[in-house]
Amino acid sequence: MRYRILISDDEVDIVEMLTGFFRSKGYEVFSAYNGVETLKLAELQPDIILLDINMPKLDGIEVCKKIRDYVSCPILFLTARIEENDKVQGFSVGGDDYIVKPFSLVELEARVQAHLRREERHQTNTKVKFSGELLIDYSERNVYIQNQPIGLVKKEFDIVELLSQNAGQVFDKERIYERVWGYDSEGDSSVVAEHIRRIRTKIAAYTNKSYIETVWGCGYKWIR
Repeated sequence: MRYRILISDDEVDIVEMLTGFFRSKGYEVFSAYNGVETLKLAELQPDIILLDINMPKLDGIEVCKKIRDYVSCPILFLTARIEENDKVQGFSVGGDDYIVKPFSLVELEARVQAHLRREERHQTNTKVKFSGELLIDYSERNVYIQNQPIGLVKKEFDIVELLSQNAGQVFDKERIYERVWGYDSEGDSSVVAEHIRRIRTKIAAYTNKSYIETVWGCGYKWIR
C-alpha cells in the first residue's frame, strides 16, 4: 500500500527535505506552506499529516481544529518548542503527537509508521448496539444515538472504541493514554479527562444515559 502524507510547514527547506525523504520511502507526498493551503490539501484525505504549529495565515492549532470536521487521519504537530499547555491544547483539538525540531528523520519515520499501523488496527467491520438507542460503527468510526451521528473527533472515537470493546473493564487515565495516544507520544495522561468530558457532553445532547462511568480513584469504564 502506498501511503499519502501531507507535509505542512512554512520553512521551505524543511518541506523539501521531508518531501524528498518520504518520496524515497515510497510515500505519495502533498506539500503546503501555510494554513490555507493545508485546509485545501487536507480535502484529498491523506493517510497522515505532518503539521507545523507556527505558520502564516492560519497556525497549526487552528488548521487542526478546522480539518477535524472532515479528516480522521493521524495529525503529528511539528514544533520548535513545546510547553505542557501547548500539548494539552493540541491534543484537545484533535492532534495525535508532537515532533520537536530539530528531529531525526529515522525517529520521525518510526513515529509515522507507528501511527499508520495503529490506524490499520482500528479498521474493523463491526457494528455494535448498546441499550438499543446507541450504535457504534467501528468501520465508519461513527457513533449514533437514535440514528443521529454525535460528531466525535478522532481521539474521542478512539477512547469510545477502547472502552466499549472492553465494556465493564476499568481503565485508568495512564492506560487510556498509552492505548490511544501510544507509548512514544509526547504528552501526558491529563488530556484524557478533557476528552472524556467532551464525549459525555456530546452524548448528553441526545440521551440522559451516560455510557462512560467514572470509577473514583481507579479510572473509567463503559457500561451497557
